[in-house]
Amino acid sequence: MAIITFWSNEKNETAQTLSMAAVATYMAIEHNYKILILSTKYQDKTLEECFWDLSKSKALIREITGNKKVSLDSGIDGLIKIIASNKTSPEIVTNYTRIVFKDRLDVLFSTEESKTEEEYMGVKKIYPEIIKTANQYYDLVFVDLNKGLDEAYNKEILEMSDVIMVNLTQRLRLINDFAKLREEEEFLKKRNIMLLLGRYDKFSKYSVKNIARFYHMKKEPLDVPYNTLFFEACSEGKIADFFLRMHNLDKADRNAVFIGEVKKIAESIIYKLQELQTRI
Repeated sequence: MAIITFWSNEKNETAQTLSMAAVATYMAIEHNYKILILSTKYQDKTLEECFWDLSKSKALIREITGNKKVSLDSGIDGLIKIIASNKTSPEIVTNYTRIVFKDRLDVLFSTEESKTEEEYMGVKKIYPEIIKTANQYYDLVFVDLNKGLDEAYNKEILEMSDVIMVNLTQRLRLINDFAKLREEEEFLKKRNIMLLLGRYDKFSKYSVKNIARFYHMKKEPLDVPYNTLFFEACSEGKIADFFLRMHNLDKADRNAVFIGEVKKIAESIIYKLQELQTRI
C-alpha cells in the first residue's frame, strides 16, 4: 500500500493532473493493483472530466429526478461527514468513489463546486486523514496535490507520500526554480523524488538528456510526450477508452512513443517503491 503524489511548485500549467490520470489508468489496466485517484484542488473538475462527460451525467440526473438544480454528490464531502462522526473505516472510502474499472480503478470526487473558498479552507485540512484512510484499503493512492508549499496540509501530504512526482515543463525558468528549491527544501533531497516533464517536446533543446546533464542528475527525468489523441480523450471523458484501445499497440503506430513513456513511468514507480522497500 503506497501513496504516489503528483505535485509542482509552479503555479502555471504543467499537465500535472493529466499526467497522473494517464499513469494511474495505464497501471490499472496493465497491473493487478487496486488504485484510487483523487484531487485536492479547489473547484477543479479536470480529473473527473478525464473519465466522464459531467454535463451528460448531470443532465441524466435531472431527467431522472425532475430536479433542475440537482448536482452530483461529492465523495470528499461525504467522507468528511463520516470522519467527523468517527465512523470511518478503510473499506467505507469505496462508498464515496466512482468506479472506472471494477476492483481496479476508483475516482474520489473533489469538493462540491457550490462550496465557497472559505468552506474549502476547512475541507482541505481533512485531506491527509482521508488519504491515510484510503491507503489502508487501496494498493496505490494517487494524489493530485495543490501546487506550491505555502500551506501546512500540502507539506503533510508530501511527507506521508511514498513517491513524489515533481511535475515540471521545459521552460528554463521553471527548471532553474526547481534547482533552487531543491537546495532549500529537505524533502526534495530524498530518494523518493522523481521528476516528470509534462507535454514533453523531444525537439526542445531542454530535453531530458540535456536537463540531466546540466544539473548533474544520475537519472534523466521521466516525461509524458504531447499526444493529440490523448489530450482529446481527456477533454471528452474518454481516457479509459483511449488506453484500452492502445493495449498491445503495434510499435509502428504513431501513439507507440506516448504509450511507451507512460509504461516507463509506471515501471519506474513500481521499481522505486520496491527500492524503498514499500509494501504494495
